Amino acid sequence: MRRVDLQLQKRKRQKIRSVIWYLLVLTSACCTVLLALRIYAQVLGPPSLAVSKATVFLDRNNHSIGDRFAEQRRYWVELEEMSPFISEAILAVEDQEFYEHHGFDYTRIAAALLKDVKAMRKVEGASTITQQYARNLYLTHDKTWTRKAKEALYAYRMEVFYEKDELLEGYLNTVYFGHGMYGVEAASRFYFGKSSKELTLAESALLISIPKGPSIYSPVINSENAYDRQNIVLTLMESQNMVTTEAVKRAKDEKIVLKNEEWKATKSVAPYFLDEAWNEAERILKSKGRAMAEGGWTIETTLVTQHQKVAEEVIADWMPNNSLEVGFVSMEPDTGYVTALVGGRSYSASPFNRVTQAKRQPGSTIKPLLYAAALEEGFSPLTFLESEQTIFTYDDGRSEYKPNNVNGEFANHPISLAQALAISDNIYAVKTLEKVGYKPFRTILERLGVKTTVKDTPSIALGTSEVTLKDLTGAFNKIAGGGLDRKIQTVLSIKDSKGEVVFEADPKERKDDDRVMSKDDAFILTHLMTGMFDPVFNDYAPATGLSIRGKQTRPYAAKSGTTNTDQMLIGYTPTLTTGVWNGYDEGSRALELAEDKQTTKNIWIDFMEKAHQGVSPEPFLPTKGVSGTIVDIETGGLAVSECSKQRLVYLKQKDVPRRLCTDPKLQKQLVDDIEGNENEMIEMESDDPWSMFPFSFFRN
Repeated sequence: MRRVDLQLQKRKRQKIRSVIWYLLVLTSACCTVLLALRIYAQVLGPPSLAVSKATVFLDRNNHSIGDRFAEQRRYWVELEEMSPFISEAILAVEDQEFYEHHGFDYTRIAAALLKDVKAMRKVEGASTITQQYARNLYLTHDKTWTRKAKEALYAYRMEVFYEKDELLEGYLNTVYFGHGMYGVEAASRFYFGKSSKELTLAESALLISIPKGPSIYSPVINSENAYDRQNIVLTLMESQNMVTTEAVKRAKDEKIVLKNEEWKATKSVAPYFLDEAWNEAERILKSKGRAMAEGGWTIETTLVTQHQKVAEEVIADWMPNNSLEVGFVSMEPDTGYVTALVGGRSYSASPFNRVTQAKRQPGSTIKPLLYAAALEEGFSPLTFLESEQTIFTYDDGRSEYKPNNVNGEFANHPISLAQALAISDNIYAVKTLEKVGYKPFRTILERLGVKTTVKDTPSIALGTSEVTLKDLTGAFNKIAGGGLDRKIQTVLSIKDSKGEVVFEADPKERKDDDRVMSKDDAFILTHLMTGMFDPVFNDYAPATGLSIRGKQTRPYAAKSGTTNTDQMLIGYTPTLTTGVWNGYDEGSRALELAEDKQTTKNIWIDFMEKAHQGVSPEPFLPTKGVSGTIVDIETGGLAVSECSKQRLVYLKQKDVPRRLCTDPKLQKQLVDDIEGNENEMIEMESDDPWSMFPFSFFRN
């Protein structure tokens, strides 16, 4: 017996030694694995938590007007900037032990493994918030053991290097809420139309219900499922003593109003403008060694939301029910800032921007720029040329050009530059180009920022060279600004995702000596363009703006242009310049319908009147180098009572007429330069700023 007992004891001791040995080996192996994991984590360092963030656009009053994002719409917000109910709800439903564990909930893992082994496949997860965050950042959602192992490794590294609040904040900013929304802020704006900081307990619980299955629990898709899930979240929060029973009862009774339709409407604010602002911001950032791809930019733009709204409204009011297209842009003379932009009837139908991308014939809208060159070459508002049917030869006599006026008629007598611009006489324009020359015309276009090809053909005086509406409106804007070179801008400032200012427009950088034409010429040309609305210039054709003169409540300087396929009107007040184009995208399609032809003027005048509503009419103030003189339109002589077609015209001192309109000798000298300095002149002297505008503007 003793020998048997000894053998049994010996075997028992051997088993104990074996168990201890195995335990030591297992413990050593575990320690080695943990040490290896730690070394692995230290060698690799902290995994990057960087994600793409939406770039936000603001109008001039710091109101959000849209955003851009790479692959995911996301607005990153700090944990403190979220409603506290959000973090409590996510912890209650997803990871109650989040602040206690080190990335893994071993109890849940064991239970999930048991179910997976029984089913012989991956059927249930036990992922903590850290693991889910790792999956959102680095992995796919495939239910495989390989993906799960990688998820665990990433989660371990994240727990080693980051604080719990950082991980919770990151998770809440990356989790998917359906409808293209990533993170609680984007989802809150989409579903409830407000920031996540403002969410109530009921709204927070409903929001946190969605990530379980966005296609199943989105309140937009299935409200019954969503609210059932919300009740589960609220019950879990109550059981974890995160909220009181009374608070849960109130939350379940709360009527929640979804604002997703309103959110969609806000995304349609000025989409063409946002494209242009995005492109400009991209160029600015590139010049500073940064890239738009970084994401998370806050871009303050020049947009005046009220102008944009008015522009869209008047365009909707006047566009006919056909495929006629539109381009619209408004900007400020003092700054060059774009206040509104519409690049077409429907951005969703066509994002092609007809303000910045379409090159079309401007027609007679180009004439003020031709006359700007003429003023520099010695012309004055009272330079007379014969307006009659004329055949022009060019290309060393090998080619001929025979222009007509819109109505097929001609003045058949000398007319002044002032009248020619008001009634848009084509013969006068071509003769001016012939006298001024192609080179001065090209030069003024370049200085004013109009990119076009000017061929040596007489027809370019009538706007046959294609231009963009943006360039041409910008040129008018520089004239409105007294000849100063104000570059067109859509971006005021850019901040990065950390709130640091990367770019800020500085008006002080815009030097007053940076000009493209003289102050005097700019003012004279401006005053000449007020003639478009003045019936005193009527001749064989009426002044071109009379059809909209009845709506005019303030002085405007403007010029319209018409070709077979395009219509433009560009004009301004001292504070706002606006350009409108209408035509068909099929460049060869003619404008034949009467409503098509009147659309441009109606859009322009209605916008200008509404944009200036509540603002006192402002005069165009003359420069020191010009004199206001009342002249007879038909002769160019100083006006007396016997001459009925009188008009105030601004001239340089050397160009002020010396003869009365009744002087018979004047009739023989209409085409000659007006000379002489000895005769007395009748010059307008008044302290009333309104006296510089056409008298007919104030007549009934």
